[in-house]
Amino acid sequence: MRRSAPPSETSYENAGTTDTRWLAAVMHAAFFLLLGVALARFLLRHPGGTRTPWIVVLSAVLAVLYVVGIAGDSERRRTSVRRLWLGLVVAVVVVLVVLAPSFAWCAVPLFYTGLRTLPIRAALLLVALLTGLVVASQVRLAGRWDPDLVLGPPAVSMLATGVFLQMQRQSARQRALIDDLIRTRRELAASERREGTLAERQRLSMEIHDTLAQGLSSQQMLLQAADRVWTSDPVKARAHVRTAASVAEHNLTEARRFVHDLAPADLARGLEEALRTAAARESGERLSVRVHVDAGDRSALDRLPDRVGAALLRIAQGALANVREHSGATTAALTLTLLDDQVVLDVSDDGHGFDPTAAAPPGVRGHGLPAIQARVRQLGGTLTIESAPGEGTVLSAAIPLRGP
Repeated sequence: MRRSAPPSETSYENAGTTDTRWLAAVMHAAFFLLLGVALARFLLRHPGGTRTPWIVVLSAVLAVLYVVGIAGDSERRRTSVRRLWLGLVVAVVVVLVVLAPSFAWCAVPLFYTGLRTLPIRAALLLVALLTGLVVASQVRLAGRWDPDLVLGPPAVSMLATGVFLQMQRQSARQRALIDDLIRTRRELAASERREGTLAERQRLSMEIHDTLAQGLSSQQMLLQAADRVWTSDPVKARAHVRTAASVAEHNLTEARRFVHDLAPADLARGLEEALRTAAARESGERLSVRVHVDAGDRSALDRLPDRVGAALLRIAQGALANVREHSGATTAALTLTLLDDQVVLDVSDDGHGFDPTAAAPPGVRGHGLPAIQARVRQLGGTLTIESAPGEGTVLSAAIPLRGP
């Protein structure tokens, strides 16, 4: 099932103005409807009156002015130009009402326009004046005093004004909430970018530690060994140099694959062979590393997910580097066990060991054990370290086959 894309900031802003636009459309339609009804009523009752041409012309001018106002209506254009337009519209309406009182109801939709355009006090004053205009015109048309005509329009205007002001306050709160939501979303996006950058930096540091740094360390040790026996045993010295050149070539291959974000080069021949190659690379005069694979079906190792195989190889490389640099061990063993629901890699050595509960045991400084722990955690696995001073160390990484 496809996940829908998160709403954009534009959609949030549009959601906040939908109600306002709907109300504006209703008020505009009501204005033109009232204007048309009033003009038709006047023409039916005064078809040949002397005021008729003026009424028709003023109605047309009012309609054109209103259309111009609609075309220029914008939340960003509440300026003196907008207020001048409103003043012209009100003036034309007043002249029309003086000539023909039936046009008074056209002033009602202008309540909304005034409340949107003017400051609140000026808008309320305009509403009061227009309400008085409607009352006076209705009393004039009726030709008598009627409480309904005097009290009805003010009651309607107060109700309409109260509803609009309440909607305006709700709209302001909604805009504030939308602004907060947009700001929070931007902060979250920035936080995710920072977390992504930190995660990528951690990945790069682990890759560099487990590949290039270890290779350079091995080359340094081999070249130092060659320098020590350069005069006394040239054959052995040249062998060390050739081995250092081989390590450099492997490092170059790893660097190229690392740049292109590919799997470790040794995995091209399978995980078991990659572990044996890593063990052989770490074996030397002072350390012997052996590999044991416990899997009922060896071909199942080749079907492990790429990220699991790459992680196990990097864990083995990092653990062996710790053994070589910190443990003082003479022998070490890599044991890979494939179970039904998980694959387990054990790295053991006969070194001097350490206290796993210590604040900073040997090997934890830098990127050794922290890098191993990070790789295991990313795959939803568990890392166990068993060690004691003078008793060697066993590191066990268990990776579930179904992932975290």
